[in-house]
Amino acid sequence: MTSLEFETEDMRPVKAWCTEHEVHVTLADGRTISAPLWWYPFLSGLDAEALNDIELMYEGIWWSRVDEGISVKSMFLGWKAPGAQAPEKAA
Repeated sequence: MTSLEFETEDMRPVKAWCTEHEVHVTLADGRTISAPLWWYPFLSGLDAEALNDIELMYEGIWWSRVDEGISVKSMFLGWKAPGAQAPEKAA
């Protein structure tokens, strides 16, 4: 599957937001996808306002405050950003 086959009008983000532990994106076709916030270390340290200061792009979402973004494709395929480490689970 090529990139052009993956990114379609139906997969365009129409809404995005962050909760304490996840990034959520609603797509043009009505689906909502989510990924753990820890997958994106460049977002660590941002407060709730900054986490939700998101720009929608055709293929993904962008945080101008950190000059970083993620693609819908990477969320679907489970691609984590470089340096992503799962949090330690409490014993």
